[in-house]
Amino acid sequence: MDVKEKRQEMNMADHDVMERFLFRYIKKEEAEEAAAIEAVCFPPNEACSRRHMLERIYAAPELFLVAIHRETGKMAGFLNGIATNEQAFRDEFFTDAGNHDPAGRTIMLLGLDVLPEYRMQGLARELVRRYRLMEEDRGRQRLVLTCHGSKVEMYTKLGFRDLGASASEWGGEKWHEMDVLLNL
Repeated sequence: MDVKEKRQEMNMADHDVMERFLFRYIKKEEAEEAAAIEAVCFPPNEACSRRHMLERIYAAPELFLVAIHRETGKMAGFLNGIATNEQAFRDEFFTDAGNHDPAGRTIMLLGLDVLPEYRMQGLARELVRRYRLMEEDRGRQRLVLTCHGSKVEMYTKLGFRDLGASASEWGGEKWHEMDVLLNL
């Protein structure tokens, strides 16, 4: 599917989601709100620390896509990552924003967060779809993420392929590494 076809698919996506939410890059003054959402969406051993979240937002706000509920003005969720030319996911991507290379061709996705009251409404799907198109437009070649086995099916439906067990041991957990190729 070429970029034009993907854009048409996006335009036919759930219009309710697009009408209810504003999608944009994070503002630096929203860093605390994002850190609080991360603490809600992930258990303590897996959540990005407040300090690391703030560092990531300041290092690469253009790689931090947020969904703002139009009615309340509240951040409902976000997807974020950092750019690199590395191919394999390392736990240090979570903790060291210095690993961000703005010219990197690969994006290591570090968190898809949707507050519980906004789940099962297509918001995560729309965040991933928009993020993917955003990075294709920038000429990136690949998105990489890690997830629990219970999320593999969801990410497969979003176009990712399961690469098997990841070397990541983030939070003392076992992870699957998944990717999607861009601009093919």
